[in-house]
Amino acid sequence: MPTTPRAPATRVGAARRKLLAAAAERFYADGVNGTGIDAITAAAGVAKMSLYNNFASKDDLVLAYLEARHEEWLGLYRTRLDEAGPTATPRAGVEAVFDAYVDHADMAYQHGFRGCGLLNAAAELPAGSPGRELVRRHKEEVERIVRDHLSGALPSDAATRLARHLSFLLEGAMSRAGLEGGDALLHEAKTLALSLVDESMSRGS
Repeated sequence: MPTTPRAPATRVGAARRKLLAAAAERFYADGVNGTGIDAITAAAGVAKMSLYNNFASKDDLVLAYLEARHEEWLGLYRTRLDEAGPTATPRAGVEAVFDAYVDHADMAYQHGFRGCGLLNAAAELPAGSPGRELVRRHKEEVERIVRDHLSGALPSDAATRLARHLSFLLEGAMSRAGLEGGDALLHEAKTLALSLVDESMSRGS
């Protein structure tokens, strides 16, 4: 049976990058369910067949989008942590996490900042879907990062408790900031978080 020749790898890679960039823009602005395949391919400037050459389905594209958002946030966090230097204190590590969320809010969005793109997408996905599981793991990793920083200055159980509290503070602030459309509440949350860290470290628990 004759087969359809596949595009050269460089062309497939370029199309994939365009599709992911278009998906990131459209999913964030209009929602996952509100964005059709035609809108994504039009924004990417590629033929519809290019999408199916790179992704098995729209669900596959959504999952790739969420994975890219996860890596994007990790990149923001690592940049902030690098700025703190190789001898960053536990407090500076926590600050880097909050600053990464501020940086996310301050990125250029065509239709404005609407909160965490991962949580926005998860709210539209069915329970138990791979996308929701990916978002859950991302949020757990953020909490683990905070805990790992705190464990350098606090007993394990205290670091775990405070990391949970700070992750709740962070996600609540992110949701409210998305409604406000700006980063002010994230800065307020960071100030509150660092005061809690200082208080806990002064008590040693």
